[in-house]
Amino acid sequence: MSKPGSKSSSNLKTSNHAVMGNYGRAELAFSHGEGSWLISTEGHRYLDFATGIAVNTLGHSHPKLVAALTQQASKLWHISNLYEIPEQAECASRLAERSGLDKAFFCNSGAEATEAAVKMARRAMYHMGYQNRHKILCAEGAFHGRTIAMLAATDRPVFREGFGPMPDGFDHFPFGNMNALRDQLIKDAESGSPEIAAVMVETVQGEGGARPLPDGFMAELRAVTDEVGCLLIADEVQIGVGRSGHLFSFEPSGIKPDIIAMAKGLAGGFPIGAVIATDAVAAAMTPGSHGSTFGGNPLAMKAALTVLDILDEDFLADMRSRSADLMTELKTLSQKYNAVADIRGNGFLIGIVLADGITPIEIMTSLRQHNMLVVPAAGNTIRLLPPLNVSRADIHHAVATLDAVFGACDHNAITTR
Repeated sequence: MSKPGSKSSSNLKTSNHAVMGNYGRAELAFSHGEGSWLISTEGHRYLDFATGIAVNTLGHSHPKLVAALTQQASKLWHISNLYEIPEQAECASRLAERSGLDKAFFCNSGAEATEAAVKMARRAMYHMGYQNRHKILCAEGAFHGRTIAMLAATDRPVFREGFGPMPDGFDHFPFGNMNALRDQLIKDAESGSPEIAAVMVETVQGEGGARPLPDGFMAELRAVTDEVGCLLIADEVQIGVGRSGHLFSFEPSGIKPDIIAMAKGLAGGFPIGAVIATDAVAAAMTPGSHGSTFGGNPLAMKAALTVLDILDEDFLADMRSRSADLMTELKTLSQKYNAVADIRGNGFLIGIVLADGITPIEIMTSLRQHNMLVVPAAGNTIRLLPPLNVSRADIHHAVATLDAVFGACDHNAITTR
């Protein structure tokens, strides 16, 4: 049997020879999962603080999700949006009720959701008679997906290189800088021919390094977008679906966006995307204006309804308590080791910023050798993305593992000076 953290199978590379090489994969494969743990094809258990990049909301093999999908799979998988889908209508109603918005559209991924949100914002402005208002403002360091249009929504060259000229209609403001954003919006509004249709933001930048917006930013943003007459799009793809401790991360700010883009954890691991909008926005989306072949199929809807059932207020209150415990333990850990420069994030989207000279790949490799999985991010950061139902025992296990890895890292740094 191979050593934990080493190649899970001598045949992994050869078996992947026909798979395109656009992923930097670890030589590790899994056969099944149980709660917060994944079991490799070699039989080793790994604590999963990656969750498919914030997708496995309830961990692995959650009995209610398994039962719901099994039951639905025996009845009906897919029809198309040419017909009524009762499960879709129910899921849309639930999302509208819990968000305070009015209508929902379903697709299959985060990039599809943000792309649809941008289309809806532009179409809504056109529908309201503002044909010139097409531009979308995004924060520097943002990540909204990998379609060509969403590459234009990010300002990071690493995602754009080699993909040709970016589509027009996107601009950026300094992350968290309300003064700069307000100046940009007011200057546009007073130009005589406003171009800005919407501002699209993540309350916590996931790929951007688990960076949260400053306190009060969302409330100020809602006020200034109302003032200048443009829309507010909340990108809840990674920080949404309870990961902040609230179903929607903007809830504590007391505001309502005009459009919400969701995906990742909404169906607990089954592919899904969703856009929720106000009636004013949804009125512009007439038959034929947008669509999705697979979006909102009965399997995805059943999974999403099950996740929404579980993520009630009692669950989320307990999750906030557990995530606060994890954050406290991590901040205590950061005071022990020079390898840790900062701890940041919100809920169960937490970033550990590493000291100069230490890379996320080094720490991820070492953690994997200790049977724990995490995710990299920008800003020399690793992300912790545990299942939302992770137990306190597994939280303590994760912190102990990090303690061991950072302890060895600091020791090595000292002994090699």
